[in-house]
Order: sequence, then structure tokens, then C-alpha cells
Amino acid sequence: MNERAIVFGCQGEELLGILHGGCLEAKVGVLVIVGGPQYRVGSHRQFVLLARALASAGIPVFRFDYRGMGDASGDLRSFERVGNDIRAAIDSFMEVTPGLAQVVLWGLCDAASAAIDYAWRDDRVAGMVLLNPWVRTEEGLAKAYLKHYYLQRVCSLEFWSKVLRGRVDPLASLRSLLSMFKSVASRHGGPSQNGGVNSVACVRFDDTQLAPGQPLPARMAEGWKRFAGSVLLFLSGDDLTAAEFSNAVSVSSDWKGLLDRDNVLVQRIQGANHTFSRSDWRASVEAETVAWVLALQQTGFAGSIKASCD
Repeated sequence: MNERAIVFGCQGEELLGILHGGCLEAKVGVLVIVGGPQYRVGSHRQFVLLARALASAGIPVFRFDYRGMGDASGDLRSFERVGNDIRAAIDSFMEVTPGLAQVVLWGLCDAASAAIDYAWRDDRVAGMVLLNPWVRTEEGLAKAYLKHYYLQRVCSLEFWSKVLRGRVDPLASLRSLLSMFKSVASRHGGPSQNGGVNSVACVRFDDTQLAPGQPLPARMAEGWKRFAGSVLLFLSGDDLTAAEFSNAVSVSSDWKGLLDRDNVLVQRIQGANHTFSRSDWRASVEAETVAWVLALQQTGFAGSIKASCD
């Protein structure tokens, strides 16, 4: 396998990346961003296996540790403060892969959110592959629990069987349910997930958010709007983070129409958990990512492969 370690710098710290060489003629490579707390290998070696699948199809891949994670030096930072790390990784990736003209950012959970925040700022980013993006708010989490967890439990024969056998405390479940209702109700009329961020100016990395004062879903919508490249979005069928994202998109005017754009392909993998840990779920993500990136490399626009990926 054509894999080698690369040490590169970011604001005085040392970061470590692993380069998976693809086809020498490849013009588009994939930069894997990690979610926290995580490092470049990924849960159940997900990032390693993904990188090898892409490289075997001729697509160069660079996966790396940002500052404070894995083998990188520096202080631990949140996904909203890794813009300089991503830029330094792209610089290094292109330096060690001279034929590369553009990159695709690949991220799971808050790494997907970091990609959304970064991609529009860098002309070298041609696309994003996003898996279960993180848009958590306390209200959003409560709504997702109510819609996707408690409703399923109440409708479950297994739940009522456990109640009848005394294996579930119905009063405790009721108190938990009421707590969720209270969490949602307490924010009624508070800061909206809608609006007012379209005129936000470009900002520097690390010290200022994209849309100060706005909830995370609105900030993510603003980054998505500003990005003109192609997007491949994976949503797991059995994941609370994916449910939160879907709920936020469905109720927010900021997100209206964004997933329906021609440059966006949405893949829903039924039954999959947050990290696509089962081999068939992982294989589906790998195969569809390969097809999408190759289409992007050949045509400059990956929306054209929608029929082949559905």
C-alpha cells in the first residue's frame, strides 16, 4: 500500500497526517476531517478503511490529527476552532501531491459541521461529503428525543412487555418525558433557529463564529448557503444526531431549499447507526463516496450521479 506519514505545521504546532496515494493523474483528493474526541484512525478503523477504499479507486486521501488530538501537539479545541488546522492540512496535502488541484472535505458528526464552516472560505474545496452533521441545541435534542425515541418506545410491544414485568419504571419514564416537554416549552419564543444571518461578513478562523449570536443550525445553514461546490450528505436511519439534523432542516427557514439544490445528493441508509459500524453500512458509504468523487473529478459536478447512487 502506498501510505506514508506526513508531519506538517500549524501556528507553531506539529500535526500528523497519513497520505494514501492514488492515481498520479488525479486532480481531486479527499481530506478526512476527524470529529472529536477522535483521531485519524476513526471508530472501528472507519477512516483507515475508507481511505484505502478510495485510494484503491485512484483517489488520493489525506487523514490527519488536528491540534490537541491524536499525535498532534497543542491544546484541544472544538470543531468551531479548527479552520486553521484544515487549511494547513490542505496545504500539506497539495504540497505532497503535486497534481492535485482541488479537494473534497469528508467529515462525520462535528467534523461535518467543521467542513461546512470551512468549505466556502477556500476556493480549493470542490465538494463536501457530510455524515450526520452536528447541529445540536438543547431544544433540538429534546425535540429529537420526543419524536424519534419516546414515540418509538410508547409504540413498542417490548416496552409494554417490560412495564408489565416490572422491568421498567413507568413513573421514571413519565418524568423523563415531561422533562423533555419542559425543555422544548421553555425555549418557546426564545432565540429563533431562523433568520437574519444572510448579511454576515466573512470572518477569521478560530476566534469568531460565522454568525455570532445565532444558534448552531442557523450558522451551519449560512455556511451551506455560501458554498458553491457539490455536497454528498449521508444520514443514518437509527441515529439521534441525524434525526436532530433532519428536524432542524425541516423547521428552519434558514435551511429552506438547501437540500434540494442540484449540487446536493442526499443518501439515507436505513437502520444505520451514527458511525455506520456494520460492514454493509460502511461498504455502502465507501462505494457511494468513491462513485461521487470520481464523478466530481471527471465532470466537475457530482450532482449528475444521483440516479446511480439511489
